[in-house]
Amino acid sequence: MTLALCIDLPDWARSMEDSTRCFTDDTEKMRFAIDLSRRNVEAGSGGPFGAAIFERATGRLLSLGVNSVIRLQSSVLHAEMLAIMRAQHSLGSYTLHRPDLPVYELFSSCEPCAMCLGGILWSGVRRLVCAAPAASARAIGFDEGPVYPESYGYLENSGIEVVRGLLADEAHTVIADYRDRGGPIYNA
Repeated sequence: MTLALCIDLPDWARSMEDSTRCFTDDTEKMRFAIDLSRRNVEAGSGGPFGAAIFERATGRLLSLGVNSVIRLQSSVLHAEMLAIMRAQHSLGSYTLHRPDLPVYELFSSCEPCAMCLGGILWSGVRRLVCAAPAASARAIGFDEGPVYPESYGYLENSGIEVVRGLLADEAHTVIADYRDRGGPIYNA
């Protein structure tokens, strides 16, 4: 059996993945990730989660991801995983950490689940910046899996800088809006 996968963004998101766009600071990058999550909810194209990968030195956008679990019928297509897969495909590399590549960072609208933390560890990004706490996702019924303070310590001990809570209230609002709209909780 041959399996061909097409892992694409929703129509509304394709035009937002502009590799010529540069962002000036962490707040602007996080607002972009949160805006992705908000648009995903408003368009009904997925869960309330968005992520983007940037070149750290220049702020250039490499890739983005939005939660696509239901839209593409795959439990692994969380926003972070989609952003990682699209970044690696764009570079033609299984890792984003090579001597000939810039340093990359991932911005996520919510603290990652257990799967995404593993994906981040293996992706090659050197910095993770999160907005809403995982408790925001858990509060509406999402099971984030076995994520502990030690999970973040493991990332840091592996050379990945971790920043948590940037614009957390803005990101939490998107998650609450998803709940209020009756968005499906697909892993409860």
